[in-house]
Amino acid sequence: MNDFSALRSDLRRAVRGRVLVSGDSGFDDARTPWDSAVEQRVKAVVEVADAADVAALVGYAREAGIGLATQPLGHAPASFDDAILVRTKNLSDIQIFPDQRRAKVGSGALWGDVLAQSAKHQLTGLAGSTTHVSTTGFTLGGGLSWFGRKHGFAANNVHAFEVVDADGVPQRVTADSDPDLFWALRGGGGDFALVTSVEFDLFPAPELYGGRILWPAARAQEVMAAFREVTATAPEELTTWFSLIQFPPFPELPDFLRGLSAVAVDATYLGATAEAADLLAAFDRIPGVIMDTRGQVNIADLGDICAEPTEPTSALQHTELLTRFDEETATALLAAAGPGTVAPLAVLQVRHLGGALSRPAPTDGACGHLTEPYLLFMLGILPFPELAGPIQERQHAVARAVAPSLSGRRPFTLLSHDAPAEAAFPAETLDRLRDIKRRRDPQGVFRSNHPVLG
Repeated sequence: MNDFSALRSDLRRAVRGRVLVSGDSGFDDARTPWDSAVEQRVKAVVEVADAADVAALVGYAREAGIGLATQPLGHAPASFDDAILVRTKNLSDIQIFPDQRRAKVGSGALWGDVLAQSAKHQLTGLAGSTTHVSTTGFTLGGGLSWFGRKHGFAANNVHAFEVVDADGVPQRVTADSDPDLFWALRGGGGDFALVTSVEFDLFPAPELYGGRILWPAARAQEVMAAFREVTATAPEELTTWFSLIQFPPFPELPDFLRGLSAVAVDATYLGATAEAADLLAAFDRIPGVIMDTRGQVNIADLGDICAEPTEPTSALQHTELLTRFDEETATALLAAAGPGTVAPLAVLQVRHLGGALSRPAPTDGACGHLTEPYLLFMLGILPFPELAGPIQERQHAVARAVAPSLSGRRPFTLLSHDAPAEAAFPAETLDRLRDIKRRRDPQGVFRSNHPVLG
């Protein structure tokens, strides 16, 4: 019996969920992350059946000296050499408690499914631009939501986690029961315990306005000026993003988008249509609109605003936080983005932050708060490896162009797959996270995509 056969046999005795090792049919597909640019060289993949299976698996891994890396769908991947990759898609229960304005969801539940349930009660969770991600994974990383300006980080609105700790013991973690672990899990990532469910606040959303306006890229300077005007006085209920987009020439796109170089504004407003129209009026003065999808949005359809891909793809991303977004910074950004197109990037985006995201509170988790008022996000699609160099060169060129406005910190939830955890946290936060990791998981049972111990 070879090593992989022995591992398969041991794991199948330990857990009831599906087990795959190298050589098994379906193993390569199961170990491949959503971002296929990353090679995950894992020992095995286990699709745990339930929370009891998680406890059994952690106990086995601890005794065997093998690390565990949790990945519900494969977003935010890392190499995870020689670890067991844990898929939690079977832990997808969703409970909505409308009277308490809370939800309790399994670690494999997707934001889209959570919002479909909360929308029945005119409530929303703090989801981001795509709803095809794990609610729990999103929250462990902090969770930058469309509604963060009003309600803060998703992680700072958690009430409890159900976890299996590094000793294989299930427990419910709250601010009272285990303050250190509760703090670390709220924005420090998956380095400290294997989460099986999370309980968090929902917020009233009887009216939600949102959508995208699209112009040819030639209108970028006018749209940028309007974006700066709108965000300078925006109430916390309004979130607006500016994007330069290079649509690929894919046949599945509508004819008018195929190969188009464009500039877009995406927005959500927690309120009435008339109020939103007044707040966004500066954009209506810009001619040449190609598409305008603004209108009342059902919470369950939040992901339709940006319509991001839901199928696995290969990509390279780079994120920075901006201390200011004045005319000088905006001009430098547009110049570095290139005349006419952002290619080889697919998207260059500036997101308005501020509001509740910027206010510190003693109850904050490891995600803390962001003093920076804007975020710069760049994404390049990688259909073949040779594009990696040009994409990264453009990302670095843009970052250099706006360097005087960069804080040097990056949000943990949007770190590129090869970025270290120290890029996201202040020194004192990182020191506390490292101390908790050493005390709670001295054997390194849990393997995070951005490990705090490096």
